[in-house]
This record gives sequence, C-alpha cells and structure tokens, in this order.
Amino acid sequence: MVKHFTRELVAEQGTIVETPVVSHETDRSFELPKGLYVATVGLYLGFLAVMAAGLSTPGLILPMAIFAFVILAGFALPTIWTRMQPQHRGRAKSWSKLASGGIATHTGRVSARDAAVQVLILPVLIFCWGIVAVTIAAFV
Repeated sequence: MVKHFTRELVAEQGTIVETPVVSHETDRSFELPKGLYVATVGLYLGFLAVMAAGLSTPGLILPMAIFAFVILAGFALPTIWTRMQPQHRGRAKSWSKLASGGIATHTGRVSARDAAVQVLILPVLIFCWGIVAVTIAAFV
C-alpha cells in the first residue's frame, strides 16, 4: 500500500545535494562524406533542371525558383545547425574511413557501398522519374 511521508520525516532522513552537472557532446552530423550530400543536392536540382527544360513555360519560373531555394535551404540549414556548438568536434567521415569501417546505423554496421545506396536511392529514382516524365510529355 501507499504510506504517507510527512515533511518532518523526509527532512530528517533526506539530504540535499547539488544538482550534478552533466555535459555530453551531441553529434549532430550523420558522419557521411560531403560527396554524398553534394550528390543528393545535385540530383534533386538535376530533377528540377530536367523538368524546367522539358516543360519550359514562363509560369513555371517562380515555382522552380522556390523549389530550388527549398532544396538548397533544406541542406544548408542542417549544415549550419551542425556547427552551432562552438566545441563541436564531430566531423563527416572521409571516403577512406567510410570504406574501411563502414557506418553504424540503428540496425547495425553498414558498408560504404550500402550506405551510399541507401542515401542516393531516392534522389536517383526522382531524377529518373523526371527524365521519364519529360520523355512521355514530349511524345504525347
């Protein structure tokens, strides 16, 4: 059952201590090489370029510029965010370190090739989808 503790009992039994200072370094990077991020941004912007070239209309200039801004901001803001802590020491892995050791994920260690495939599969599919869509629009 539940027992009620009075203030007096708690005061004579308990000791007050200072709050411990816990400092831990938060790694805000994903430890992937910069080349994978550059390739991802390039493929997304390539999709926009394919769509803008294949479906060029004056009315699409503003939406394409907004999409390009959102893509660039979507990768620039996390880059800035990783550098917000002055004592931040986490850096992206080099290609050689990634190739030799892989990268730790939630489901276990992944090789460099598998990590690159996981990161680039969606941007490549979107870029190919843009090429197919423009090709279909050209023949219709």
